Amino acid sequence: MKFNPRRRTLRVQHVEAQPDKQSRLEGFLRYITRELHLAENSVAAYRRDMEHFFRWLGNRSIQRLQVDALADYVVWLEKRHLAPASRARHIVSLRIFFRYLQLEGELSDNPAELLGSPKLWERMPQVLTPGQVVQLLSAPEEGSDKLWLRDRAILEFFYATGCRCSELVNLKLRDIHEAEGYCLCTGKGDKQRIVPLGRQAIAAFRLWMKIEREMVLNRNSSYMQLLGRNTEETKLESKIPWAFLSFKGYKMRREAMWNLIKKYADRIGAPSEISPHTLRHSFATHMLARGADLRQVQEMLGHASIATTQIYTHVDMTRLKTVHAKHHPRG
Repeated sequence: MKFNPRRRTLRVQHVEAQPDKQSRLEGFLRYITRELHLAENSVAAYRRDMEHFFRWLGNRSIQRLQVDALADYVVWLEKRHLAPASRARHIVSLRIFFRYLQLEGELSDNPAELLGSPKLWERMPQVLTPGQVVQLLSAPEEGSDKLWLRDRAILEFFYATGCRCSELVNLKLRDIHEAEGYCLCTGKGDKQRIVPLGRQAIAAFRLWMKIEREMVLNRNSSYMQLLGRNTEETKLESKIPWAFLSFKGYKMRREAMWNLIKKYADRIGAPSEISPHTLRHSFATHMLARGADLRQVQEMLGHASIATTQIYTHVDMTRLKTVHAKHHPRG
């Protein structure tokens, strides 16, 4: 049998080791954490997005994917009934992942850059009316709810600040400046911003601090041990610095705040889709409806782009009808 160097070369190329899905995913997560400095929640979201992508990919080769194949991935996402905003984020995740593969030398081109994002206007954010907000904020009641003052303060803070759930969970006592009427929020990418607090939010927070917080801390065994050793308030707060605590005196989980809002929304008969983000949407929409400047609302929400904030100008139909009636010749 004759030796065929060309055939042997092809065989070597065929068996050349390729990174498996898990090692690619881990490398990508290290890249967006260490080099792009994305926040923990963003990294978790990118992980979920890429797990969806690898599930769709199956045994196909990433190097052979073209834009038409990736378009099938977008259709696959749509069939999973993901919201337009979620599908758009999946595409952004894919673009960054392919960019990472380019940096690693695995790809020469990035076909994901050619994908168009789903129209985010397909689904407007859900917004409560001012009347529904009043009902929701007063839903926690003494006797019916274990920490009704804490819950009222949390609801007030959500609506007063437009904070994301993760931002409120991580809010510390030192971030709240009651006398000056503002709090310091740490958002995506560890970016900090100042957000004003209304009188009612501050009043609700003071009641929680005065009546319930000490009672909650007494359930925390580590706090009690510390209390026996040192009673300096500043040192105690450095151990348990969070503004809002669980029933046993620990940092609240995001899921707990989420469930808290679901509970009170159900109590007032609000739609089942209500979430912490609904209060964020309501905050922005109501501010704009009462004449707030778009740039100011962008700053308070912590949006990197004003295009993200502009969606709220499309939500309040009442305002649009008023403007139309006032300015149109046949309004």
